[in-house]
Amino acid sequence: MVYIKNIAKVCVVAIAGATFISLPLDMTAQQRSSTVFSSIENPEIPKSMTFAGKTVDLDRVDMFERLDRELTSMAYTHGNTLLVLKRANKYFPELIPILKKNGIPEDMVYLACIESTLNPRAYSGAKAAGLWQFIPSTAKQYGLEVNDYVDERYNTAKATEAACRYLKTAYGKYGNWESVAASYNGGMGRITNEIAAQGEQSAYNLYLVDETARYIYRLLAMKLIMETPAKYGYHLKSDQLYQPVRTREVKVDYPVEDWAQWAKKQGVSYMQLRDFNPWIRAKSLPNKTGKTYTVLLPEKSDLSRTTQQRKTYRDAWVVD
Repeated sequence: MVYIKNIAKVCVVAIAGATFISLPLDMTAQQRSSTVFSSIENPEIPKSMTFAGKTVDLDRVDMFERLDRELTSMAYTHGNTLLVLKRANKYFPELIPILKKNGIPEDMVYLACIESTLNPRAYSGAKAAGLWQFIPSTAKQYGLEVNDYVDERYNTAKATEAACRYLKTAYGKYGNWESVAASYNGGMGRITNEIAAQGEQSAYNLYLVDETARYIYRLLAMKLIMETPAKYGYHLKSDQLYQPVRTREVKVDYPVEDWAQWAKKQGVSYMQLRDFNPWIRAKSLPNKTGKTYTVLLPEKSDLSRTTQQRKTYRDAWVVD
């Protein structure tokens, strides 16, 4: 039997067979309000911002509302947004130099953020994989190996190079990065057809299916949060950011009968081998053609948080 103390202070109401217990009756209205509701602030939408070197005017009503929707949603999706901030410290130092080397604006790194939340092992129901979420056919089209033994969509460096090839091809078609971004979600064929049918040049002016129309504003929202996270309520200390782990390279141009045994000979566990090389998709590697694969193995000194050299890629990400 359950007894409720001070039952006179509790209001019990039965409606249609359901019982609801309210807050104590002797609480003031202000106390009840502060107990039930927490303070929620709407993110501030700037009048304009830059993306990929181009000023985006947000005075237009529809553009303001679209960005407000995505920024509000993203700012309050706390778990995923926090993880992106932490992971970015680990992966941006590898991704951004590859983008720059290929002549791709740094802002396009936010594609990977919204595609995979910077999870290199991400896999979607549409069979898209890796940081850049390539489907198998597109991955192969842009030079990645995808089979039962090797899936280079999970190779951070190679997948980023492939993404650059896609982005450069799309930019050659459209001449602006917002349309390139829209094509990354909706496909070049669809965006090309819609540009021709609607007589427009920029994806900002295209009528598109909701997912693709939202996509470019998700990019803008991600950039705003990633550049000044504290402004949107995200406060991290430097030791909460994920750190790159130094690795050494081992070239493999021969068949591997058992990756677990191979890893033991290299002084690492099979788990560590797979963790640093998620492109390995089976316990063996036939490699009948003698192709050279680069296997990354961790430096043991970086596997301990106490001995790891901690770095912050962007000062705005930390509060200490």
